[in-house]
Amino acid sequence: MKRIYLAFAAIFMSAMAFSQGTLTGTVTDGELGGPLPGASVMVKGTSTGTSTDFDGNFTLQVSQSSGTLVISYIGFLPKEVSFTSSGSIGTIALMPDAEQLGEVVVTGVMDIAKERETPVAVSTIKAAEIVEKLGSQEFPEILRSTPSIYVTKQGGGFGDSRINVRGFDQRNTAVMINGVPVNDMENGWVYWSNWAGLSDVTSAMQVQRGLGSSKLAISSVGGTINVVTKAADLKEGGTIAASVGNNDYLKTTMAYNTGLMKNGLSVSALFGRTAGDGYVQGTPFEGYNYFVAIGYKPNDKHDFQFMVTGAPQQHYQRGFAESISNYIKYGNNGIDPNIRYNSDYGYRNGKEETFSGNFYHKPKAMINWDWKISDKSTLSSVFYASLGRGGSIGSIGRINGGRSYYGQFKDANGHVRFDDIVAWNQGADIPAFGDPRTGYTGGGDPMYQGMFVNGGDNSYGFESDGGHIFGSENGISQRSSMNSHNWFGTIINFHNDVNENWAFDLGVDARTYKGIHYRRLVDLLGGDVYVDNDNINNTYNFTTNTYAPTIGNIWNVFKNVEDETKIDYYNDGKVNWLGAFGQVEYKNDKISAFLQGGVSNQGFKRIDYFNYLDSDPEQETDWINIVGGNIKGGLNYNIDEKHNVFANAGYYLKQPIFDAIFLNFVNDVNDNYQNEKILGLEVGYGFRSQYFSTNVNLYRTSWSDRYLTSSVNVTDEQGNPLFQGTANYDGVEQVHMGVEVDFTARPASFLTFNGMLSIGDWQYSGNPLGTVFDDGQNKVGEATIILDGVKVSDAAQTTWRLGATVEPVQNLFFDTSWYHADNLYAQFNVLDFQDENSDGEPDSGGYQLKLPAYDLIDAGLSYRFTLGKDKDKYLNLRLNVNNVFNEIYISESTSNREAQAGDETWNGVNVANNVFWGFGRTWNMGLRYRF
Repeated sequence: MKRIYLAFAAIFMSAMAFSQGTLTGTVTDGELGGPLPGASVMVKGTSTGTSTDFDGNFTLQVSQSSGTLVISYIGFLPKEVSFTSSGSIGTIALMPDAEQLGEVVVTGVMDIAKERETPVAVSTIKAAEIVEKLGSQEFPEILRSTPSIYVTKQGGGFGDSRINVRGFDQRNTAVMINGVPVNDMENGWVYWSNWAGLSDVTSAMQVQRGLGSSKLAISSVGGTINVVTKAADLKEGGTIAASVGNNDYLKTTMAYNTGLMKNGLSVSALFGRTAGDGYVQGTPFEGYNYFVAIGYKPNDKHDFQFMVTGAPQQHYQRGFAESISNYIKYGNNGIDPNIRYNSDYGYRNGKEETFSGNFYHKPKAMINWDWKISDKSTLSSVFYASLGRGGSIGSIGRINGGRSYYGQFKDANGHVRFDDIVAWNQGADIPAFGDPRTGYTGGGDPMYQGMFVNGGDNSYGFESDGGHIFGSENGISQRSSMNSHNWFGTIINFHNDVNENWAFDLGVDARTYKGIHYRRLVDLLGGDVYVDNDNINNTYNFTTNTYAPTIGNIWNVFKNVEDETKIDYYNDGKVNWLGAFGQVEYKNDKISAFLQGGVSNQGFKRIDYFNYLDSDPEQETDWINIVGGNIKGGLNYNIDEKHNVFANAGYYLKQPIFDAIFLNFVNDVNDNYQNEKILGLEVGYGFRSQYFSTNVNLYRTSWSDRYLTSSVNVTDEQGNPLFQGTANYDGVEQVHMGVEVDFTARPASFLTFNGMLSIGDWQYSGNPLGTVFDDGQNKVGEATIILDGVKVSDAAQTTWRLGATVEPVQNLFFDTSWYHADNLYAQFNVLDFQDENSDGEPDSGGYQLKLPAYDLIDAGLSYRFTLGKDKDKYLNLRLNVNNVFNEIYISESTSNREAQAGDETWNGVNVANNVFWGFGRTWNMGLRYRF
């Protein structure tokens, strides 16, 4: 009996040993290839499970010899994997949820940094976080959670936000969509209102701070923002979403994906509309966004993708930063500022009207072709086009010498008196405006004598002031400043894997751009006719042609702008770009390194149709060609599974912008232009474990040989005049140094903490010496700007953020964050620090206004209702509340006035300063249905 018992015991123990085991595996992002930390791994039908560590790895003890694992991660489609024994399951790739409209396919023209491999400082934000947390905020505001990024809404109009990276503005931060440059080719700026729809079609947004890993010779002085939005092979299905918020905010979107069809085609499409009254007074807006992506894969060697996206919009703005005293004056109690006050709008016949607004439509179409030449070689190409149409709204003309923003044209609430302006333009007596209007007595066609003829502000170019309409005969009109463009380009990249360690890339980047700049009339505001005398080829041009700046008038980007009647100015800016680039890459189990080089020729040409006769050869300049380039490299070393270090360095020769080549808004060429020089150095450290990850970066970027010009009147220390003329400064240098830290901690499966800290020391270096020339271009002396140690303005140099996400029950998420900004300096003109009296000190006294620090608390709540037998359909409910405690804070100041003894102040700031305020408490609630 004992032997029988022992035999049964042995059999039982053997069975137990067989049925228990250890499963291991790695969960990755099926698109970008990186690990997915915190992914849930559960044995189907049981409560047995675990979460992946920060490298996407998991280890799970199972009590059965076979079964099914269910792997899930927020924003990705869940996946089931069968197992029949213990051991490694291998790599499990999850694909993004179809609602994101964004299967990310990394091609040769998209340089996406990989964690623990690409040696750059990087932060990646997935579509799920954008969809959940952005709400009614501007698209760039989602980046506030990353180090060294400062975002403001400026005046607060729809899409008017701006972004700084490591203290460099948008002109020096490269923005890419699917590897294609977005920055304006004349001035380098990015207007986010033109890309308002991107948040709905973004699969991932990656910020590479510093020189980045892009192979193109682009202006990534501060960093590179890569927006990846590419659709192919998506699961069939779609979404319908709607959200509401403060100030009648309403957004609706519809999206559908066909999935990969038998003929190799796949189609994804989205259409949306956003509208509201705006948080700031008088800033109503209406915008649409559309996205169509068509994929075609005829075989294993060729993959074609076509995409077109656009966001036509119209919005009123707060274009002028008012003084703090006026914000207080038009508040409720004479003490607290009315942060919503807007001096640029008023009422006309009971309806809102504005002298500050924007309307634009800038669709971008691109065709990607990936050709797998062999197992080792691929050729990736993108061909793109963008036709932009639109501009800004403003006023033109004067009433008795006064501009529309003068105090006599404001009512008791500080708003523009549009009805009275119309009445005065029609001849009515408005005592506050001065003398009543008289009929026209100027030159030109005699049929307009005695009529109420409106005109422009100033003389431009060829005419003396006597040829223009001023004083009581002038009148105020509403106009649009048009900044349209035609832009075409291509990027072609050849990639070859030499062996398992070495690879190289070679490519070209070609672009051609034409900017079309002019003004046109919007409304005569009661006047009979407008006379333009700024066109030397058509003096005394009387017109009543007006063009409404509505969203309906910008849908068609193929309209011929030549047919429109132009006033005030009309010129074209042409820019051609031809670049070549190359990269060598090495990697093994421990080391990954790259070396890149690029060269580009940037050509500029200006054509001025108003200031030069058509017969004058100077109407069109020659091409001004400037060669620039860059070289950069980096190395990452994975010490072990948890630790890695990296370093990179780069040197740029950056061509100046268009306006630095052509001076004074005419065809005068700046003979003293030169390339700006950027030197970047960076080191970093990364740590990964199951419950905690962090990155630490140290950087130094110098930006030198910036060009400035100014008129000067140089004296000795006693005030005796020495010489006067125009000073050309070409040695202005900024040095940006700092440390960045970000972390994620997951102490429990239901709780995640994340945070960041960035401390910058951004200041000017040296005292630039400028050469002074008189009117005859003769050198008469030298002048100095006292800049050494002056702080760089317009971005908070110290920021930190702490966030937490809690999942108390399945599918219910609560998140909150605390953001702090400090060491923010007001904007100032570098030329204010000139030393004209030769005493070694800036004439302005060297004062810098440091704005008060501020803290913002945001919170959100979401719940997902799963639907259907397979739970692949759901309703998602989301609530966001931003600035929960309604903090009143200055986000930027456009003036730099010191508070003297006896001056009135607000939180220590002289109330004479002109500022923009951050938004107070706002909220947004959305519902998304996936089918």
